[in-house]
Amino acid sequence: RKSFAMASANVDKHIVDSTNFDNRNDLMDSADKMSEVVARESKDVPLEPLNTPWTFWIDRSVRGTTAKEYMSSLMKIYTVDTVQGFWSVYNHIPQPSKLNIRYSYHLMRAQLRPVWEDEENSEGGSWTLKCKKQDTEDVWKQLLLAAIGEQFSDCMAEDDEVIGASVSIRDRDDLILIWNRYACFKDQSTVIAKLQELLPHVGFSTMFYKAFSMHEAFEGKKAHKGQS
Repeated sequence: RKSFAMASANVDKHIVDSTNFDNRNDLMDSADKMSEVVARESKDVPLEPLNTPWTFWIDRSVRGTTAKEYMSSLMKIYTVDTVQGFWSVYNHIPQPSKLNIRYSYHLMRAQLRPVWEDEENSEGGSWTLKCKKQDTEDVWKQLLLAAIGEQFSDCMAEDDEVIGASVSIRDRDDLILIWNRYACFKDQSTVIAKLQELLPHVGFSTMFYKAFSMHEAFEGKKAHKGQS
């Protein structure tokens, strides 16, 4: 697969001073104009296609909510299919540090939703890592670049793949999640080693894997005992 380094060689990485967005309505107003922004910023540069499209999402986590209630708080930001489109969206939404507590960004492969129970996700799981707030933005950026550049492709079992990444803002340390399609292949993955290779200066206080079906709040078909 084409590496992201090659695809991004000629990308002009303009950094935009993001406004502090205090609620979803501000972000929704921005999302209405995102297509125009992406088209304008992609106009005069050669477009470098991504291996697959990726979709940005935002949500707010509330303990004890049902899957239906969670989905009502989930908002699609934009789907990108080029390197230029990725940078346009990334630079025009607030950095994670600007989000309120318990808000999360997700970047999902194609148009997958960050919903455990969705058919395409229900057999998967995620690695969860805790990082200090001063490291969150760097970790999130490097994780996104690794995902869209398919840098994890050699870290997965043949029939498995990374399907998403999330950053969740918490009171103390923030949460970083890497989603994979099939939990049964987790032991064949070297995703965490790859992430540590990309971020050798970052110390993660917690690292663990959990199948979505093993979460108490999971509302789909439960996994067999012994799967974690």
